[in-house]
Amino acid sequence: MRPGETGCGPGASSVGMGQRAQAACGCLTAALGAGAGLAVWAIDVRSRLRRFEQAPDLSVLYLELPLALLAGTAAELVLWAVTGRLAGRR
Repeated sequence: MRPGETGCGPGASSVGMGQRAQAACGCLTAALGAGAGLAVWAIDVRSRLRRFEQAPDLSVLYLELPLALLAGTAAELVLWAVTGRLAGRR
């Protein structure tokens, strides 16, 4: 990196980094958040899906999975915005 350029963080200066690169970093951040939400959802999913002597609980798939993906994405984007705001105050 050259002096004056920063990485792919939310506080990345626009010196040497265009809007396309910032947008790509934002999309990457959202995708990482969705991946984190999926990873959290996947923990012990079999025991939630199959209950002892009961029919499968499909709400795990149609309710919990989308909520986990949305929550992971939202949490990552909020973190992105907060760190961008804090980095902008320096």
